[in-house]
Amino acid sequence: MAGQWLTSDEQRAWRAYLRAGTLLTARLNRQLQADSGLSLPEYEVLVQLSEAPAGKLRPFQLGLALDWEQSRLSHLLSRMARRGFVARQDCPGDRRGAEVVLTGPGRAAIESAAPGHVAAVRRLVFDPMDSAQAAAFGQAFEAILAALENAGQQLSLTGHKAVRAAERPGQTLRPDRV
Repeated sequence: MAGQWLTSDEQRAWRAYLRAGTLLTARLNRQLQADSGLSLPEYEVLVQLSEAPAGKLRPFQLGLALDWEQSRLSHLLSRMARRGFVARQDCPGDRRGAEVVLTGPGRAAIESAAPGHVAAVRRLVFDPMDSAQAAAFGQAFEAILAALENAGQQLSLTGHKAVRAAERPGQTLRPDRV
């Protein structure tokens, strides 16, 4: 068998991470649904758009920022457009392209949902830790994120899809914020 098994401490940490990730995602999704009627994926889209210049992004930029498949994003954007949170509009300078635009109701939804979401993140993630644990948590996930981004860039540089995407004006291979 190739590779090295995880140590018992690594295995315990890995399984705790997997379980915590599952529970945290579910609880944050339930909190958002109960407080604002938004799902966690809808909230993530609204965050990206609210932080984008003029509240608009090309769909491929949004997909890259969220690391989602095109079909998942397309279906969610259609549902969000029906709810009035986003709109699609033609992209100036690219007659074949479109932009996803944050609407007034979409901005109101994220502004209304954010305080409760932040309170839930604080309660579920940061309150159980002391300051040293919180600092170590941040450092650990920054290291993991850097490794994932580096691995993703190396893979995408050889992949046809990413090379094509990188040729688009204003395109980046990795998002600045997620």
